[in-house]
Parts: sequence; structure tokens; C-alpha cells
Amino acid sequence: MAFQFVHLESYARRPDTKGRSTGFVLAEARRDPAASVHVPSPGTPIVIYGVSPEQVESLHDAAAAAARTTPKGGKPRKIRVDQHTLLTVVASHPHTVDEVHADPRKRAEVDRWEELTVDWLRELYGDALVSVVRHEDEAYWHLHAYILPPSQDLKAAALHPGQAAKTAVMQAGPGADEDSKTLNRRGDAAYRAAMRAWQDSYFETVALQCGLTRLGPARRRLTRAEWQAERTQANALRASLDRADAIQRKVESFVARTKTETETLTATAVADAGKLRAEADAARAESMRQMEAAKEATAAALVAQDRAVAEQRRARSMMARVRAEAERVQKAAARIQRLPGLLRSLWDGFRRSKVEDRIRQSVDSEMSLLRDQAAAAAERASAADAARRAAEERRCNMEHSLAEIGIQRDAAWRELAKLRPPGDAAVSFRPT
Repeated sequence: MAFQFVHLESYARRPDTKGRSTGFVLAEARRDPAASVHVPSPGTPIVIYGVSPEQVESLHDAAAAAARTTPKGGKPRKIRVDQHTLLTVVASHPHTVDEVHADPRKRAEVDRWEELTVDWLRELYGDALVSVVRHEDEAYWHLHAYILPPSQDLKAAALHPGQAAKTAVMQAGPGADEDSKTLNRRGDAAYRAAMRAWQDSYFETVALQCGLTRLGPARRRLTRAEWQAERTQANALRASLDRADAIQRKVESFVARTKTETETLTATAVADAGKLRAEADAARAESMRQMEAAKEATAAALVAQDRAVAEQRRARSMMARVRAEAERVQKAAARIQRLPGLLRSLWDGFRRSKVEDRIRQSVDSEMSLLRDQAAAAAERASAADAARRAAEERRCNMEHSLAEIGIQRDAAWRELAKLRPPGDAAVSFRPT
């Protein structure tokens, strides 16, 4: 057996002709002894989704007690006890319970089948699916699902695809030249088509991915060889799907890993860019600071140069005055040098004169004055010469200082040119 099995049925609170009711079905799910006579050794049901069978019964009974239906032109009233209020789905896998417990590979297959089956049920019924349980005390691995209708009237027929399809046809009424029997046959056809679509949905979503066929060999009258070939094809398809899933998981893992690495590299690049930007800003600030310092040094050098030029001009002016004073002193000294001979002649001519004393006194006084003037002129000439030498020395020192400042300024400009960021035209080396 390697084909799908999924069955749908609804129940009412009142037992049907076979004695089955919502209470009996849920008692069977709980494995109550009175409802489990067909099971040699009843075991505890395993809940794989939702709530336990006991809780399902509590939810169902409370919903049935609160449910109301409103007939046309009437008032709301309680629903009938023979109205179907619980929908059940039974899905079975070809593997036996003993095979699953003995073979880990088959256990993995039924685990995958269970997961897909529950996902399919949730997709179909949403929150109306309240419980899925597994029984391992029977021959084959199978699940029971329990669905509570979410509508106020708690009609399970609305969730039954076949009954809903037939009801829609019957409520639309007969067509032209169509009697009630024809209408009923059309409703039955709609019922069968809807149930086939329901089975096809299970096949495409669950069975196909688990290597199960849509129909068994008896329904299609296949030979054993044809059935074995179809089973082989189904198993090959399942293996292909498993490989595709494995590849998909590898791709997703690779994408996730690559995304993580990319995010890490991006974060590192952003951090490095931030550090480089900070370093560039610091270098730019340092360049601006050094440029300002160079500007200040240049301005100070220009001021010092102006002072040196002014000092040089004052020294030249002083030298001119010293030279003029020296020429005047030299002329006075020449006159003084001629004066003794003249005075000596006068002295010899008038030594016996009565006015000798007065002349001597006058000459002595004049000589003393001239000597004082000559000494003062000599001192001024000496001071002027010393001042000239000092000014000349200051001028030499200033020129040397200016040369040193110029060298330092050119070095500062070259250092600024090295620190200047690429493409920044605001700072350039301009040696003078």
C-alpha cells in the first residue's frame, strides 16, 4: 500500500443509524473502553496539534449550547440535536506502526507526512481546526483531526466541501426543463467533483511530496507490474523532492551566511570609513592649524623685516650724520692745527706789549674752548662710529634672522603641502 488515504466526515450530537455521535467519536479519540472495543490494546492518544480530545468535547458542547439558528420570519432558537456540529478528518500513512518504530528512515518519512498534513489542514480550516491526535495502537500510522464550525449556527455541513457544493446547487433550484431528480443528480455530481478537488488538494500538497499515489491499483484496475512501476515513479519523485528540499535548505543557508558576512563586512567598512573620515578631519584640522601658524610666522617675519629695514634706514641716516659731523670736526681740527703757529707769531710780536696778559688770557680761554670742542667732537665721532658699527651688526643679525625665518617658512609650506588632502586646492606650497 503506497497510495494516499484521507477521509472526511461530520457528526451530530444525536447518534446516527450506526450509533455514532459527537460524544462517541470523541470517546473513541480518548480511547474510552466502551468506544474502543475494536482496538486490542488501547493506548493513550498523542496530541500533535491543538488541544486534547477532552478539551475538544468541552469546546464543542459549549458551542452547541450557545449556537442559535434563525428560520425565515422566525426568532433565534437552539439548534437541533441531529444537526451535524463536528467535522472530522482521518489521514493514514502506508507505513505500519511496527515499521515506523523499527526503521528510523520510515519514522522520518511519517514525521514529514504529519507536518505536511497538519499544514494542509490549517490552510483549509484555519482557527476552526482545534485538535490533531495520533493513535499508535492500531495497525497503520494515522491521524484524527477535529474541526469546530466557527459560524453562529455551528453547521458542519458548511465546512464539508461536497455537502456545501450540493447545497449550493439545490438552493439555486432546477434549470429549464429540469425536474427534481435531475436537479438532485446534478447536486450529486457537484458533490463528487468537490470531493475529488478536496482529494486532489491533499495529493498535491501532501501525498505527492511523500511519494504517495493519488489512487490505489484496485480503483484503476492496474496490473501488479503497472502498480509497482507507479510506486517506483512515486518514490523517485519523492526522492527528487527531498533532494530539491535539501538543495533549497543549502541555498537558504548559503544566502543567510552570505547575508551575515555581507552585513559584517558592511559594518566593518562603515566603521573603517568613520575612522578614516575622523583621521582625515584631524589631519585637515592639523593642516589648518599649521597653516595658521605659518601665516602668523610669515606675518611676524614681515613685521621683523619691516623693523629691520627701518632700523637699517635709521643706521644709514645716523652714518650720514656721523660722516657730516666727522667732516666738520676734521675742518675744525685743521683750523685748530693752524692756530698755534699764528698764536705763536702773535705772541712773539706782542710779548712785550702791554696787552700781553690780556691776549694770553683771551687765547688761553679760546684754546681751552677749542680743546673742549675738539674733545667733544672726538667723543661724538667715536660714539657715532660705535653706533654705526652696532647698527651694522644689528642689520647683519636681522638679515640672518630673516634668512632663517624664510627657511623655516618654506619648510612649513612644504610640510603643509605634504599634509594637504588630495584634491584640496585650499592649501598649496608657495615658497618666496
